[in-house]
Amino acid sequence: MSETKTVEVNLKRRRMLVAATGVMGATAATFLATPFVASWQPSERARALGAPVDVDISKLAPGQLVTVNWRGKPVWVLHRTEEMLATLPKVEPHLRDPESNESVQPDYCKNRHRSIKPEIFVAVGVCTHLGCSPLFKPEPHDAELGSDWPGGFFCPCHGSRFDLAGRVFKSVPAPINLEIPPHHYRIDTLIRVGEDPKEGGQA
Repeated sequence: MSETKTVEVNLKRRRMLVAATGVMGATAATFLATPFVASWQPSERARALGAPVDVDISKLAPGQLVTVNWRGKPVWVLHRTEEMLATLPKVEPHLRDPESNESVQPDYCKNRHRSIKPEIFVAVGVCTHLGCSPLFKPEPHDAELGSDWPGGFFCPCHGSRFDLAGRVFKSVPAPINLEIPPHHYRIDTLIRVGEDPKEGGQA
């Protein structure tokens, strides 16, 4: 083989090797970049450990309840009506802890309605007895719960009852009121669950 042909073959081989190396490098860079970009987002583990969750309530109608997940638990966001709020003082003689002195809630929610804004109720939807998830039973005089039922939350597992502020009734298994998680309003229609007002954002 002549020297000229040998040089041409070597040049072709070099170009092929350079091209192949470039493709492999780009592919490797893509695989490396994917987990790096993904790492910018909160992981499922981070969410489970308590990463805050934002809830848009702009379309939450009066009387409507939505559920979101925070720390692996259901969190309720309820838009209470004026009629719902009117039941809160009336049921207090029947409650175990009407002033929430023995219950878990931030100081800014230690009030009759157990919320920042009276109409918006945020609570961990887990019964304080054995961790079941109570049912939302907003209508008074429920056929299943009796004519004296004022509306609230009912745990079918063992019969615990809570009013529309998550306060537990007397003579039921649950020992304390439903837990109120830390939360604040980022804007009027956006609630951040899992973060106190002082940690970021307006109350």
